[in-house]
Amino acid sequence: MAVDTAPAVTAPAPSHQSSNPTPRWRSREALTAWLFILPSLIGFLIFTAGPVVAAGVISLLNWNLFSSPTWAGLHNFARLGPDPTFWSALGNTAYFTLVSVPLTIAVSLALALLLNHGVRRIAIFRSLLLLPYATITVAVAFVWIWLYIPHDGLVNAVLGWFGINGPTWLISDNWAMPALIQMSVWKSFGFGMVVFLAGLQAIPQQLYEAGRVDGTSPWNSFRHITLPMLSPALFFVIVTSVIGSFQVFDQALIMTNGGPGTRTTTLVMYIYRTGFENYDQGYAAAQSLVLFAFIVVITAGQFLFQRRLVHYDN
Repeated sequence: MAVDTAPAVTAPAPSHQSSNPTPRWRSREALTAWLFILPSLIGFLIFTAGPVVAAGVISLLNWNLFSSPTWAGLHNFARLGPDPTFWSALGNTAYFTLVSVPLTIAVSLALALLLNHGVRRIAIFRSLLLLPYATITVAVAFVWIWLYIPHDGLVNAVLGWFGINGPTWLISDNWAMPALIQMSVWKSFGFGMVVFLAGLQAIPQQLYEAGRVDGTSPWNSFRHITLPMLSPALFFVIVTSVIGSFQVFDQALIMTNGGPGTRTTTLVMYIYRTGFENYDQGYAAAQSLVLFAFIVVITAGQFLFQRRLVHYDN
């Protein structure tokens, strides 16, 4: 019996033409994402990036809003050096930041810890404590002006109950800035409190239970569990608070108008007066760029420093 030993012919595999994948920017998901991003992007370009570029151009000009601008080069930046009011305003802003930011964070964290430890009807207390932050600064400033009235104000009346003769807050060289700081802390602590409370409620309770089993004291639990786990929220509040404090303006303008003298004149207030009271737009733009540079440098330093202290739970 003959056996066919011819090799079997294998049918060629069907060729599949490789097709290029659809570019991501054409996909429906990318289009949807851009549609959601577009309003914020347009707002950023118009109200943030655009003014920064415009300030950079105006800082190189002499312009009083009523006549044609003329080229000034770097002259407006050179004027900053011998200007004592600019350096006084910068020092006042730094003083306000160095005192108000730690106080605001301390008050916010303390209230968040209190609300996180089984306070009944926490939503009601959270809403009430958030009201100062939700109230416009102008209204709050007028209320605190009344509280600071030297003879009939509530603050000095309470101090009088303890035999303390209260100062003339808003017209005192020594107490005007502390008065603004106290008002700003009361106005701002609600935001940090809500952020800290959200961070506290996200910490796994198993960590605290393990600590109690090991006999860890409440202070060590706070130091070794709460603070490390809360560090991302803490870092966020610090960065936003520092940026906001460098831009303080409303309360100083309304409550003291920068006085007495220049004791409460902040950098943003000085920029406002230079540009819209003295109509020196070029010099005001140069000051605003210096403020912008300060904020960028400080924020960048905070981001570099946070690598050592901020704990991210992966």
